[in-house]
Amino acid sequence: MRTTNDHATVRLYHLDGGPEGGAANTLMYGPLLEALRLAEQQPQEVQEGLFIATDNDVVAYLDLIGE
Repeated sequence: MRTTNDHATVRLYHLDGGPEGGAANTLMYGPLLEALRLAEQQPQEVQEGLFIATDNDVVAYLDLIGE
C-alpha cells in the first residue's frame, strides 16, 4: 500500500461473495487509522472480505495486517 499516513483518507469496504461476483458495501470513508480500528472490530468472516482503498491503491485488510 503506497499511502501509509495514518490520517490519509481511505474507503473501507466489504466485498461480499454474491452469486454474480458480489457487491462492495462501504463501511466508512475517513482516516486510515479509524478504518483499521473499525475493521479490527468486525467478525473474522467479515474481515476476510474487507478492503482498504486509497487514492492510489487497494489492499485486502488481512494482507495489510499480515494475516
